[in-house]
Amino acid sequence: MRILLVEDDQGLAQALKSALAAHSIVLDVASDLAQARQALSQADYRVLILDWQLPDGEGVSLIPQARRALPGVPVLILTARHHVDDRIQGLDAGADDYITKPFDVNELLARIRAVCRRPAQHQIPTITLGALQFDFANRCASVDGVDLALPRRQLLVLETLCLRAGRTVSRAKLQEAVYGFDDNIESNTLESHISRLRRALAPAGVEIHAMRGLGYLLQATDEA
Repeated sequence: MRILLVEDDQGLAQALKSALAAHSIVLDVASDLAQARQALSQADYRVLILDWQLPDGEGVSLIPQARRALPGVPVLILTARHHVDDRIQGLDAGADDYITKPFDVNELLARIRAVCRRPAQHQIPTITLGALQFDFANRCASVDGVDLALPRRQLLVLETLCLRAGRTVSRAKLQEAVYGFDDNIESNTLESHISRLRRALAPAGVEIHAMRGLGYLLQATDEA
């Protein structure tokens, strides 16, 4: 899962980036509205987290543009403004949820999971391919009912392929889902993750096919 955080407090942003990375979440940080607009034009985010007060304007002003760029993207407001009127204004501006600072990271994670479970965001809660089942709400995979323990980046690759199962996913799309703006990407790193993922999925009767010049395709073996 890739999330955009629009927050000018760099200390808070970096702390969140580290905390969410432990939960297989790639967090890109924009410190103002201008950077956020640029980020929205470059990547496909599952969730947008907005601070209210930013150096070049109010975070809520970004919501209409974000929804045009990414229809249906959930928006969480993360702010020090705690009055009831502020909450009402934020929700009326189009936010899906509202969290006040200071906050608990575990609560933020729960709110992220909640907005991602809403029907408008995910029409398919789980997908089954061969003996593989991927649960999008809880972001976990299993084979024949046994949890599949995957490193963070392999889980992100599998999640992206499962979202588009049966269709080719471009290499650029996979990299976008797995790496943040600040990550240093070696030329063969993605292939290394896919190679390990292929071995992990072999018992499930699922294969990742390389489509030359196009990308990768996740498919059950008996459908190949």
